[in-house]
Amino acid sequence: METTSNFLNIKDVSTAFKINGKYYDAISHVNLEVNHDEILAIVGESGCGKSTLATTIMGLHNPAETKITGTVDFEGTDLLKLDEKGYNKFRGSKIGMIFQDPLSALNPLKRVEAQISEVMDYHTDFTAEQKHDRVMELLDQVGIDNPKRTARQFPHELSGGMRQRVIIAIAIACKPDLIIADEPTTALDVTIQAQILDVLRDIQKENHAGIILITHDLGVVAETADRVAVMYAGQIVEEGSAEQIFNSPKHPYTRSLLRSMPQIDKQDDDLYVIQGNVPSLQKMPTTGDRFAPRTPWVPASEHEADPKMHDLGDGHEVRCTCYKNFEFPDQQGGVKS
Repeated sequence: METTSNFLNIKDVSTAFKINGKYYDAISHVNLEVNHDEILAIVGESGCGKSTLATTIMGLHNPAETKITGTVDFEGTDLLKLDEKGYNKFRGSKIGMIFQDPLSALNPLKRVEAQISEVMDYHTDFTAEQKHDRVMELLDQVGIDNPKRTARQFPHELSGGMRQRVIIAIAIACKPDLIIADEPTTALDVTIQAQILDVLRDIQKENHAGIILITHDLGVVAETADRVAVMYAGQIVEEGSAEQIFNSPKHPYTRSLLRSMPQIDKQDDDLYVIQGNVPSLQKMPTTGDRFAPRTPWVPASEHEADPKMHDLGDGHEVRCTCYKNFEFPDQQGGVKS
């Protein structure tokens, strides 16, 4: 497959949900690019808008209850202009999605083989024998030891890790160019997590796919991602290579997330806790730095009134100028809140 850059361009995308007759932004003016042969991780706390961005790309929102603006250019097509029929030509064939909860994503009344074959029914002209062979190949590819037995089973007969592998098999059945993985390792033990991540990396290499990995687990990001976009309250607040984000984080939110991770070499230190919570949609600030209320020791003068993304070079960007003099309260020069 010939690889090209920026085959997915998300430009100025906002998604608002109607609540009591009014629209409230869940994501606001998001700009991102995804390339072939790379894994872009989108990280942030629960409620920051990561899954909303994924479902916006996939066209899974009810138009009557949602207002979406901007463009999602995928290989020359603006997905946001498609109707349901148009979207269905991309879902499953060009774009695959690994959903967060495999048990609710799978049909409890259908055997595994039927559920994987359904994607091929829609997007290929395979014979029954070809579909069966492809199902066996997929189950083997995602690391299932006994594909023939698993193909005959129902979802409730499988473990959580097995169900997640089936979801991945469905997502990659037609060798999509883009895979969106929404918390693919949630609720799995660390051994199974590592196996699932290995599967994703193998798929990326084999199909030259671009992967959007949505997660709140920074350990998973450090192990897997090529580039990282940090999201807070519906906005991208920092973006860069994994090395830049982990070795030279800039935005106070990024630094707070990293500091809240347990450190093996600092067992005696108290775990850092970020003050406050992600604001609800109805209480989402529309001006200023949205993270400012959770760093009350930072003077208001350090924040931009209308925070923009600033280019730091080499693809590293950060929102607002508040990062320049940011320190935690317990650091030298910090001010106690």
